[in-house]
Amino acid sequence: MTITPITDMDVTGKTLVVRADLNVPVHGGQVSDATRITRFAGGMKPLLARGARLVILTHFGRPKGKVNPDLSLEQIIDDLATALGCPVVFVKSSTGPLAQAAAAALKNGEVLLCENVRFEPGEEANDPELAREFASLGDIYVNDAFSCAHRAHASTAAITEHMTATGGPLLMSEINALSAALEDPKRPSVAIVGGAKISSKIPVLKNLVSKLDAVIIGGAMANTFLFADGAPMGTSLHETDQNDTVAEILALASAAGCKVLLPVDVACAREFKAGAEATITSARQCPDDQMILDAGPKAVADFSEVLKGAKTILWNGPLGAFEIPPFDTATTQLARAAAALVADGSAVAVAGGGDTVSALINAGVENDFTYVSSAGGAFLEWLEGKTLPGIAALSRAPRPN
Repeated sequence: MTITPITDMDVTGKTLVVRADLNVPVHGGQVSDATRITRFAGGMKPLLARGARLVILTHFGRPKGKVNPDLSLEQIIDDLATALGCPVVFVKSSTGPLAQAAAAALKNGEVLLCENVRFEPGEEANDPELAREFASLGDIYVNDAFSCAHRAHASTAAITEHMTATGGPLLMSEINALSAALEDPKRPSVAIVGGAKISSKIPVLKNLVSKLDAVIIGGAMANTFLFADGAPMGTSLHETDQNDTVAEILALASAAGCKVLLPVDVACAREFKAGAEATITSARQCPDDQMILDAGPKAVADFSEVLKGAKTILWNGPLGAFEIPPFDTATTQLARAAAALVADGSAVAVAGGGDTVSALINAGVENDFTYVSSAGGAFLEWLEGKTLPGIAALSRAPRPN
């Protein structure tokens, strides 16, 4: 796909209609985690310095096409202004005369934040008339919200039919990082895939084993693979109806020459709580009254050896119940091993998914990977090999002359 980066264009005096993802957690009217705002602002500040005018469209929560004061973007104005280093004008609409007048009044280097686009009933319906309204707010469309690119909404898809459309700095960096890790990886290439259910990641696993050299499987997903091979599960979380799926994935891996690695030992406990006494046992000897909650030390050593030989590492999902110590051990140790390989320049490591980001933060290495995606559903669909509607729309959209 060919997408024009906004950073390659002359933006002086141009009004950019920027689709951002500023859907940040807010508690008591205060932003509790401004990471998305900070990352977005980092890409916008150079454009403002070059004389661009920004009209920002974003969603917040799930108002379902109705105005909900609790989901107003007024709550993020101060954090956005601080991150951008300039005042932010706010308008209580994303369409109509008020929004159009506010956009027209912008001067070079100024910023307008429009109200929650999901207050508009046509947003999630990808309504072409609403998209035309959005397009009337500026000169050039900039999609800087990869995390929303798996949705065909008026502000991510239909709008590209009405104006020159480009990719923002965050979106382009995400596409470049994910393409390098999955579509054209330096080899050997290894994926780490964890999480609770194999059934939620069947397309991901099928795509990865077809493209990469090795796939490490952890979490309760590994339990399902072990169960399919006859291992006792005790009281462990696992899926009893996925044996055929496991066999299909292993067959695909074998045909593609991809090695699938499972933990050889595990950490078990009788109950799932912080500080629970953990027993290390063979992955094929889980006691009847215990549950598997993490990969064991031998498994971590095996996985680390595989990573040492890799040039590309792609990570989605933890190896165990990382939210509760001591069952964060395997995930933390392997995350730090991957970060060390990035630090010495021997590997590129790309990670994404909500639990994955939380696990990397828990391990203290969220800033030490080559790229960490803040996208959730879009990241997973990319791993599945799907074409994301928002990205496809950009590639079809009118381009600058």
